[in-house]
Amino acid sequence: MRTVIKNGHVINAWQRAEADVVVSDGRIEAVIERNGGPGVSAGSSDTVIDATDCLVIPGGVDVHVHMQLNTGATESSDTFATGSVAAACGGTTTILDFSEQRAGGNVLASFEQRFAQAESQCVVDWGLHQVLGGVDAQALIDARSLIEREGVSSIKLFMAYPGRLYSDDGQILRALQMCSDTGMIAMVHAENGLAIDVLIEQAIAAGNTDPVFHSLTRPAALEAEAVHRAAVLSRVAGGAPLYIVHVSSSEALAEVRAARRNGTNIFAETCPQYLHLSLEKTLGKGWPEGAGYICSTPLRSGHETHHADLWNGLREDELAVVSTDHCPFCLREQKLMNGQTFERVPNGIGGVEHRLDLIYQGVVSGEISLERWVEVCATAPSRLFGLDTKGVIGVGFDADIVVYDPAARTTISAATHHMNLDYSAYEGFILQGGVRTVMSRGDVIVDRGVVNARAGRGKYLRRRVPALLR
Repeated sequence: MRTVIKNGHVINAWQRAEADVVVSDGRIEAVIERNGGPGVSAGSSDTVIDATDCLVIPGGVDVHVHMQLNTGATESSDTFATGSVAAACGGTTTILDFSEQRAGGNVLASFEQRFAQAESQCVVDWGLHQVLGGVDAQALIDARSLIEREGVSSIKLFMAYPGRLYSDDGQILRALQMCSDTGMIAMVHAENGLAIDVLIEQAIAAGNTDPVFHSLTRPAALEAEAVHRAAVLSRVAGGAPLYIVHVSSSEALAEVRAARRNGTNIFAETCPQYLHLSLEKTLGKGWPEGAGYICSTPLRSGHETHHADLWNGLREDELAVVSTDHCPFCLREQKLMNGQTFERVPNGIGGVEHRLDLIYQGVVSGEISLERWVEVCATAPSRLFGLDTKGVIGVGFDADIVVYDPAARTTISAATHHMNLDYSAYEGFILQGGVRTVMSRGDVIVDRGVVNARAGRGKYLRRRVPALLR
């Protein structure tokens, strides 16, 4: 049985076209330009989706989420089930989460445990990166083996969080040498964790415990310094593919730009919170509301140029991807569980449901084009992380398709979102445009806000090492 999506405006990263899309057996069978004619003639047994006046785009690909992340004291509030439903409602049809090895832990055991958590829950297609929090000889052997064993082509390293996930420069160099040899891409949380811990200690000693000091003890200079250091280590390691996560500041972006000029094999992402939220409007609220905006990297001052520079970075392809770093914690039960002092608040903002909409606002305001919107939210993340059948409206690709209504108007609210979260960092934001219909591998899983998908229907995605990274 076929499905025909008629009368829409098909948007890919390289072009837009007035075209109809034919779907069969979970794949895109044809994309037929109308050229002023009636388009594809649907048969009597075909299902027809009328996309008149709507955009037809690839399903979103969010390569940086944290469902039911165990911090040791609590767990992020979205399970793989609730989080993947929220993703689907926002037009995201693929998510990549993380299996996490900490110092003293086993890489393969951490992968198996995380795989078992996600397998029976995900509504959308999914995959895993491998966190290396204890970089030693065995961890590197095991991480290398994951390429063939499980189709895991990416690792994550932390330059922050000493005592938990932190890797020193020598450990990072060894991991990057492995990436240079294999083509695996290294995602790096770039902040100078040792220096940040000194600033945190000094702030607390001075009695400065309000939420705003989370940002003030993680200055942009220490993000930029870490980006620079990671780029140098990548070059020393022989050109290891490097992906800087959640770039939040003009200074860090400048280091990405400089590294690219120096020939570094570097890519970077930003997140909606760094394009739309600011320190003054959020953390300046104090307790308890301010705790809801504590995330790392932190929100920056709106009086500076970060928002404008990051939008420009997206427009100029200095930033390749927009992900969410979705890591939700309920405000009173979790964010405030250890009292009102900033260093004890779990880091994270929930946003997997709103990424496509929030970045579409950049189209509305003229910051980026429709094609670039599709590229940073779907096509580029697919290419960088070896998702060969995702991110494109094209023959042979998975029928992960979103019908997006540019005339819709919606208001973000915790009362109506699907995330398992008791507040929204974007409460009251009025959005131009909205997701109407979401298809995953040919199945309509969301239509006009109604979810029709069972937990566990999502497919685990084995990924390859992309040729563009070698």
